[in-house]
Amino acid sequence: MSAPFPISRLVAVDRLPEGGSHAVLEATPQECEALAREFKLPAVHALKANLRIKGSLRRMNVSGTVEGRVTQVCVVTLEPFEAAVREEVDIDFSEHVGPEAEGRDEADLDRPDEIVKGKIDIGALAAEFLALGLDPYPRKPGVAFEEGAAGADDASPFAKLRGLASDS
Repeated sequence: MSAPFPISRLVAVDRLPEGGSHAVLEATPQECEALAREFKLPAVHALKANLRIKGSLRRMNVSGTVEGRVTQVCVVTLEPFEAAVREEVDIDFSEHVGPEAEGRDEADLDRPDEIVKGKIDIGALAAEFLALGLDPYPRKPGVAFEEGAAGADDASPFAKLRGLASDS
């Protein structure tokens, strides 16, 4: 991510109880508007994360769910429609990820995210999982893409080009 997400909830790992902590995050209407702009959506109506944070000062695990309600635009009809998003979260954080993490490849997919200055940002994490849960090709419920039936009078574009070439 190039810039911080418009929602941030920092958790200081040194202040967490020994057995871990439960965190519930709900985006404000202003944060929802900013997320909609960030994700180029007509609207983000709600974002809620229910997370369990546990571990040590050097290594943390955040697990739980992120749920949201968004308005997306149907790729078939171009009509806006409301959609629910639900993503499971299970992310590890580590105190030092190291400079070799810059050029990540497939072997690095399990590398933990970094604990930055003793904190993890569960707001940015929730926003990232909302983005991951968005359908990249959203379709309004009940809408299916149907190709036009090819009839005898519907020549392919290549047949039309061949016809133009033979006319010359």
